[in-house]
Amino acid sequence: MSFRYEALVLFLALFALYSPVAALSSYLPIIRPFGHPQQLRLALGLAVNVTVFVLLAIWVGEPLLELLGISTAALTATGGIALILAAVPLMRGTGGAVPDVEPVVAPAGERAVATATEPRSVLFTPITFPLTVGGTTFAFGVAASADAGSVTGRIWLSVAAVAYAVVTGVTLYLSGHVERRISPAAAAILDRVAGILLTSIAVVLLANGFTDLVQNALGTG
Repeated sequence: MSFRYEALVLFLALFALYSPVAALSSYLPIIRPFGHPQQLRLALGLAVNVTVFVLLAIWVGEPLLELLGISTAALTATGGIALILAAVPLMRGTGGAVPDVEPVVAPAGERAVATATEPRSVLFTPITFPLTVGGTTFAFGVAASADAGSVTGRIWLSVAAVAYAVVTGVTLYLSGHVERRISPAAAAILDRVAGILLTSIAVVLLANGFTDLVQNALGTG
C-alpha cells in the first residue's frame, strides 16, 4: 500500500467524519455576532488550529497520550460536555453560543461604545473543539501514523492533514456568507435547528466517550 493511498484514506476519513454540510449549519449561530473581517480571521485561525491538532496526532500523538495518561475516549467525552453547554441554550431559544455585544464603559462625558465579542473567545471552544476536531479526529491521526510507520509516510499524512484543515477553514468562511443572506426570523429558526443538531452531536460524543471509557476500564474495548 503506497503512502499516497494512506494519505488519501486519512483525508477521506477526516472529511467524512467532519461532514462540511452539517458543520456549516452548526457554525451559523456562533459566527453571527462577527463582521466579515472577523469571520475571515476565524476561518484562518480554525485552519491553523486544525493543522496543528492533526499534525500533533500524526507525529507525537501516541507517545503524548501515553505520557499524559489521556485516552481518546476521554477527549471525546470532554468534547461532548463542552458542546452541550453551548448547544442547550440554542435549542431552548434562550440565548446564542456567544453574546452579541460586549458593552464598554466610557469615561464620564464620553459616549459609550458597544464592541463585538473577540473572535478568539470562540475560536478554540466551541469552533475548533469539539465542532471541528475531537478525540475521534485525534485517534484517526494516531492510527494512520502507526500504519504509515516511516517518516516519508508521515510526511504524506501531513499533506492530507493540511488539505483537511483547508476544508474546515473554507467551510467556516462559507458559513459567514450564508449567515449574511438570511433574515432575522430565518436566523432564529436556524438557531433552534442548530441547537437541536449540536445537542444531538454532544449526546453522541458523550455516549461514545463514556462507553469507550467503561469498556477500557473493564478491558473489553
